[in-house]
Amino acid sequence: MYIIAALVIVFVLAQSIFFLVRALRRGKELGISNAQLKKTVIATSVFTIAPAISILLGVVTLSKFLGIPLPWIRMSVIGALTYELPAATSTANALNISLSELIRDPKVYSAIAWVMTLGIIPSIILPPILMKKIRGGMVKLQSKDAKWSDIFMTSLFLGMISAFLGMVFADIRSGLAGWIPIFVLLVSALTMAVCGILIKKCKMQWLETYAMSISMIVAMVFAVVITPVIL
Repeated sequence: MYIIAALVIVFVLAQSIFFLVRALRRGKELGISNAQLKKTVIATSVFTIAPAISILLGVVTLSKFLGIPLPWIRMSVIGALTYELPAATSTANALNISLSELIRDPKVYSAIAWVMTLGIIPSIILPPILMKKIRGGMVKLQSKDAKWSDIFMTSLFLGMISAFLGMVFADIRSGLAGWIPIFVLLVSALTMAVCGILIKKCKMQWLETYAMSISMIVAMVFAVVITPVIL
């Protein structure tokens, strides 16, 4: 499985380099200056730091009971601990298996891997089929009423975030330790609010590109610090 994981990661890296080169070439064809292209590359590179840290934490978390290869493969391709961990946890709970130690039963391991794989298939199949219609509808809505279009997009984003709030509030009855996700959420929101104030009041427009990354990194650092203190 280590060989498979290595091949998958090499493929992901090759794909990233391929599209980066094509994007740079296309940008030059459109007349975009080298300075602007460089600025865009740097901004997007910084924006990937926070997700990369969360992906690493995801691999570490999942490797405690699934080993390294499978989490390494899945987090390198999908990169969403908010999906991978609930999928593995729900399967283990259904089988009455503890996730506090490495799973050695091949049937349980296979069941978890299948659930994690099958559960993500709709997100692979549906976007190519529905994206054109969804995008056409959004463009049509924006052409009619730009304000309502912004409200609708914001609502979609908030709806997506709300889908994961169950994980945040799931253990609040278990004591102070159950409030750790809420504390982290509040710190992240506070950091984003501070960034918003700096952007509006101090005219730090460059911060718009990095505000989300900063809030994510601050929240993760806070989580690492506060968890050992509470537990």
